[in-house]
Amino acid sequence: MFWGVFLFIIGSCCLFFYLIAIGWLGFMPTFEELENPTSRFSSEVYSADGKLIGKYFRGTENRRYTDYSDIPTNVLQALVATEDIRFYGHSGIDARGLLRVVKGLLSGNTSSGGGSTISQQLAKMLFPRNPHQGTVGLVLQKFREWVIAVKIERSYTKEEIITMYLNKFDFLNLAVGINSAAQVYFAIPIDSLRIEQSAMLVGMAKNPWLYNPARFPERALGRRNVVLGQMKKYGMISSAMHDSLRELPLAIRFQREDHKEGAGTYFREYLRLYMTASKPERDAAAYRWNKVQYTADSLAWEDDPLYGWCVKNKKLDGSRYDIYADGLKIYTTLDSRLQQYAEEALREHIGGTLQPDFDKENARKKNPPFQDDISKGRADSIINRAIMSSERFRSMQRAGVSEDSIRRSFDIPTRMALFTFQGLRDTVMSPRDSLRYYNSLLRAAFMAMEPSTGHVKAYAGGLDFSHFMYDMVSTGRRQVGSTIKPILYALAMQEGLDPCQKVLNVPQTFIMHDGEPWTPRNSTSDREGEMVTLKWGLANSVNNISAWVLKQFTPGAVAQMARKMGVISPVPAVPSIFLGPAEITLKEMVAAFAVFVNKGVYNAPLMVTRIEDKYGNLLARFQAESQEVITSATAYLMTKLLEEVVNNGTGRRLRYRYHLPNVMGGKTGTTQEHSDGWFIGVTPNLAGGVWVGAEYRDVHFQSLASGQGANMALPVWALFMQKVNADASIQPAPDEFEAPPGFRPVIICEDELQEDEPGNPENENTL
Repeated sequence: MFWGVFLFIIGSCCLFFYLIAIGWLGFMPTFEELENPTSRFSSEVYSADGKLIGKYFRGTENRRYTDYSDIPTNVLQALVATEDIRFYGHSGIDARGLLRVVKGLLSGNTSSGGGSTISQQLAKMLFPRNPHQGTVGLVLQKFREWVIAVKIERSYTKEEIITMYLNKFDFLNLAVGINSAAQVYFAIPIDSLRIEQSAMLVGMAKNPWLYNPARFPERALGRRNVVLGQMKKYGMISSAMHDSLRELPLAIRFQREDHKEGAGTYFREYLRLYMTASKPERDAAAYRWNKVQYTADSLAWEDDPLYGWCVKNKKLDGSRYDIYADGLKIYTTLDSRLQQYAEEALREHIGGTLQPDFDKENARKKNPPFQDDISKGRADSIINRAIMSSERFRSMQRAGVSEDSIRRSFDIPTRMALFTFQGLRDTVMSPRDSLRYYNSLLRAAFMAMEPSTGHVKAYAGGLDFSHFMYDMVSTGRRQVGSTIKPILYALAMQEGLDPCQKVLNVPQTFIMHDGEPWTPRNSTSDREGEMVTLKWGLANSVNNISAWVLKQFTPGAVAQMARKMGVISPVPAVPSIFLGPAEITLKEMVAAFAVFVNKGVYNAPLMVTRIEDKYGNLLARFQAESQEVITSATAYLMTKLLEEVVNNGTGRRLRYRYHLPNVMGGKTGTTQEHSDGWFIGVTPNLAGGVWVGAEYRDVHFQSLASGQGANMALPVWALFMQKVNADASIQPAPDEFEAPPGFRPVIICEDELQEDEPGNPENENTL
């Protein structure tokens, strides 16, 4: 009788587990699912100097793949000691561990570990439980996990199992996997984890919410010490080390990883959109009101292998690459040091000097931030346009709220946090007034590239990505003002004109297409009526001289030269072309100026050098598209002309105010009503540009002295260069622009320029 009952029980248990194994009592993964478990890994973005500057991941799955060989020994020891001391000896189920749990429950001691093996815990992570199933379902699920654990043990080595576990575990706070956890909680790479830090992270395996160090540091500390105790118990650390380590504080450096924060936010977002772009369709909603962008994107789709890379390329299984889940390693051209200096320079000048000056001016206006000569109707129209394009308006509209009710809600004061350059400020304000406030804030952008390679070294599309997401480096197009004049002069030098050629500084008249005469004017009468050199004319941005140069050619020839130098945006071939009415991106202008430094060769701005998969296998390499557009002799002449702008022209405050000793050239630019301030600078190994303005052109400084490019944009370049000069780790630029072999032109003219006294405002001409 006894043996009959015994055999019945044994047989029933065998049948029970067999039915579980074949899936008759609920879900059971197939062999293929066990062999290829679904794991999402965030893609990582690296700077050229090897810094991890960001990740792309979906939802909370911020998981970074880590190979077994890269996991510190103290992490492995802490995990085994605490969660499964017989991990290397069992086949998925630890009978002794189950007995230990029973004894612990009877004695009230639950600190020595659970009954689930690491393999069972992995089974639970790979194939999560249904939280809504009843008690019977939970019991069956537990037995299913036993079977899955045994199957996992048969399919993988112990090293592979523990690697999968540590890559899969969710440590909360967007830290999935041990590698991400090291970054989020301690701001260090995984190979720098100390024993006590590893113990804290492993301690979270018991219950990550309960032992979350960001919320419950005392609980996390106690749990960490339990892990240290287990390590001492099994001889992994000495008693003396245990006693020392348990006295240490947690010392976490918690930093939540967010794509809206960190270095290069605009760059990373632009890169994400660029790599995941689909083939442009003319009728798509995004291009309905922006045909210029459609043209630019279509050219990129055809000519740039990085554009739409995730769509154009396929994995071995035929599916597209998923930038959020495939664990790509994207190696960019960005230099983390130059990026930091660019962002700092923007914040220092705009937030520390320019915005306070603008605020003082706005305080005196009748209808700030708009000029006094703008009608109230025009100002209200701009605010209403801002209301209709706001997320608040769109979300209420999607919810079915009537437009009248939405507009009324914009006049109701509400509590909000406003962006300031000193940090967020809590206040009570109506949404309408908040839009007026945000429209009073100046915007700015910066980009720098290496002319010889096209590598983009610094990229800041704005001042704060969380509040101003619109990218003014690659997406925003604004009138460029006098920064287009070097393109005109490049045409002149290419066609044989000489920097020292003298012309009469008098107004030039053009006959427009309607037959009416048009005569551009200078902002000052400096040396008007005198014979002056072309060199002086460009250095001081004199419209009379630029107009004379244009008359030697045609507006169409200038537009064609701009196109050859990489300007994709439309450049209208009109007589006013040299005043810069064309709306062009900052990226295009910087790349065009880089031609002068690169001996006449245009290199398209390059953002990525290579892409690897999560295992480090090379998937793609990239290099800049190059073509010669002007001769090296012309390019060299232009660098000398641009030097004169800095030494004696509209950019001279780089010398007398900022005391920059660098060999450099540049060009300022200011548009009509001082709506846009520009500066493009070049050194023998760098080309960079700055744009400053408001979101709407009707918001601007009233005076030319405050609103010109030399005051709005140039100081950002100056601060950036000061920081670069102070960094000994950055290779200094050569001492001079390189001349073509045997080319020694006359660049010091007989009648040298008359310079204004240091401190006088620059003679910047506007559109």
